[in-house]
Amino acid sequence: MPMYNSTDIEKDLLDVSKKVEAMNNNYEIILVDDGSKNSCFNEAKKLKHPKIKVIGYKLNKGKGNALKFGFNFSDGEYIIFLDTGGDLDATQIKNFLKILYESHSDVVIGSKKHPKSIVHYPFFRKIMSKIYQTINLLLFGLNIKDTQVGLKLFRREVLEKVMPKIIVKRFAFDLELLVIINKLGYKIVEAPIKLEYNFKSTIKPSAVISMLWDTLAIFYRLKILRWYQLNEKK
Repeated sequence: MPMYNSTDIEKDLLDVSKKVEAMNNNYEIILVDDGSKNSCFNEAKKLKHPKIKVIGYKLNKGKGNALKFGFNFSDGEYIIFLDTGGDLDATQIKNFLKILYESHSDVVIGSKKHPKSIVHYPFFRKIMSKIYQTINLLLFGLNIKDTQVGLKLFRREVLEKVMPKIIVKRFAFDLELLVIINKLGYKIVEAPIKLEYNFKSTIKPSAVISMLWDTLAIFYRLKILRWYQLNEKK
């Protein structure tokens, strides 16, 4: 779980822990603080829970960097990326695991565009999401309707193969991750989600520009430099 300037983090962690515990007591929650400026890191550290590990670093480097950093501290067979904030209820993890087993897939990602999804988020974000996924289809042939949802499930072997190749640390991390996974031939399945957007964050023009720039950089590495192929471990 990546964290940056979170509020009510103790409540958030206990809620997730309680819901995951109900599914399986063999789990660990790794909270990664991405250089928060408020007191959320200290608040999280005060929470003494045997299944919750709180780690982090001082300089903000982006959500992607937090997830890559946190993976180094994990040892489970299945790895879940889950955003903090409570927009995505942790009970949905159970269905993700069910889909992974039944579809014999390697990765299950949440999708706002899935016909069974129940989502409430701003119209402007819907438009931006549609444009971005169209760009991804044209540039990468990535037939995924939604790359950006903060709930994803992976078999460990997939991330062990892919994480060393990741360069993007911020806005286009999810895209680079899925582009590499797709390139390596792993099976990705999209799953329905229930999303209650909290309306606290906004999309800044600078973030949009950075995301598009990172997207083009991924295309350049994949199609021109063939960097991912050259750096694939034999």
